[in-house]
Amino acid sequence: MIPPAFDYARPVSVDEAVRTLADAGEEAKVLAGGQSLLPLLKLRLAFPELVVDVGRIPELRGVREDGGTLVIGAMTTHHDVVHDPLVRRHAGLLASATATVADPAVRHRGTLGGSLAHADPASDLPAVVLALDAELVAQGPRGRRTIPAREFFVDYLQSALEPDELLVEVRVPKADGWGFHYEKFHQVAQSWAMVGVAALVRRDDGHIAEARVGLTNMGSTPLRASAMEAALPGAGDTEAVARAAESAAEGTRPSQDTSASPEYREHLARVLTRRAVLVAAGMG
Repeated sequence: MIPPAFDYARPVSVDEAVRTLADAGEEAKVLAGGQSLLPLLKLRLAFPELVVDVGRIPELRGVREDGGTLVIGAMTTHHDVVHDPLVRRHAGLLASATATVADPAVRHRGTLGGSLAHADPASDLPAVVLALDAELVAQGPRGRRTIPAREFFVDYLQSALEPDELLVEVRVPKADGWGFHYEKFHQVAQSWAMVGVAALVRRDDGHIAEARVGLTNMGSTPLRASAMEAALPGAGDTEAVARAAESAAEGTRPSQDTSASPEYREHLARVLTRRAVLVAAGMG
């Protein structure tokens, strides 16, 4: 299908991009890697008057350290996230989950920031940054502000970004010493996850001391399995983890669609969280 007509701008700096967005108001859309926006344009589900292409802004790419935090430019591609040595060393959950996104062609074009700003709860990476307690940095006409991941995802395909703001970086606390695993169930290879689970586990003296569990496609936003997280500390065997996993779907509101019923998604959440936590804890 042919997309609707729109004007096109390609700023060369973050400041220029922000000015362009501010001038256009709510009639502009940001083009990052294009893997989310282009399908919407072709299906005529988005009708921007202006598309602002930020793909040529060098300051939006790359990974660096800032003390105990990794700072990842919003335009860093999935491929670069997967293969970056700092991400692999200090945020292995992000690297391993990103390696499951779509296919190599998409991973070479799609970007971390583009995926997060799209705010699709069926995408893999929103639940991952939620489990990592990441922060997202936006820049607008009034300067920069930092948004915790738990506040960034507002509703289905809606983020906390204002129309005149650009997501510029993602700040991920180093998770050294934590076990991790990303587990998802999908009907065919490279399709959206019917349910996904991002698990981080810290063990002490053979028992789980702390756990963070992010859920993909279990509501209109990515979610934390809070009841399960509260039940996991002290668990030292597979039976205890299985008992905690029974509460994984508490507080979720999975959708009904042609892929699965809410009840089936709740069942998957219990199965996948158990499996993901066991692997992350080195028990399975």
